Amino acid sequence: MSDATAAAVTDRSPRRRARRQAPLVLLLPALLGLAFLVVPLAGLLLRAPWSTLPQHLAAPGVLAALRLSLLTASLATIGCVLLGIPLAWLLARVEFPGRRVVRALVTVPLVLPPVVGGVALLLVFGRRGLIGSWLDSTFGITLPFTTAGVVVAEAFVAMPFLVIAVEGALRGADSRYEEAAATLGAGRWAVFRRVTLPMVAPGVAAGAVLCWARALGEFGATITFAGNFPGRTQTMPLAVYLALETDLDAAIVLSLILLTVSVAILAALRDKWIATS
Repeated sequence: MSDATAAAVTDRSPRRRARRQAPLVLLLPALLGLAFLVVPLAGLLLRAPWSTLPQHLAAPGVLAALRLSLLTASLATIGCVLLGIPLAWLLARVEFPGRRVVRALVTVPLVLPPVVGGVALLLVFGRRGLIGSWLDSTFGITLPFTTAGVVVAEAFVAMPFLVIAVEGALRGADSRYEEAAATLGAGRWAVFRRVTLPMVAPGVAAGAVLCWARALGEFGATITFAGNFPGRTQTMPLAVYLALETDLDAAIVLSLILLTVSVAILAALRDKWIATS
């Protein structure tokens, strides 16, 4: 093939065509879509009470909601990691009947309205629920309308993010290293701990970060299952909802905190998304 032919083929490649100037009929809707997503966030920044921001951040209600949100989101993420990694490994590496159904059930909280998830949690873990009645009568444990209930609600809606990320990392990992370790005499737990986990560590980290961010922003399941009690179950999204009726500036400040966390998450995962795109 001559150099001229090779250059012509290169010019016709999909990547080359994708970089050409976009037609006006596509450019205008694209710009409108971008504006639709960006302008509300810009409005939040423009309306922020920058001059009184330190005072609002130091308000007892804001600090209490922030501390509770950070605590419950972190505890929910720990629980999701402990339960989600084995579940992701099961879905990625073990063939069993109904695996597709199990995978679909794992992803249901992604599309389920959070309020419906909260109702489902009440029916299972409430004092008269399927499991909650036994927990209450046997151990005296009550989950609804407690801080522990916030953790349960956040973990329920956030775990699919971790499972999907880790399962994808496991499917993309080279299983020959695990087979080689097993051939050398390593047990299943040793192979999983010393070979599998280090290989999928970036996927686990990305899934944990997304899980934490989703738990931090959870609203519907939390307010349905745990209520909205300041200092006990009132997380930042719930505080924003309550502040909208009494103190708009406080609601904006809390929204800015959540926005900052979201931007930080996107920046932290940018390299991974670019590498997989």
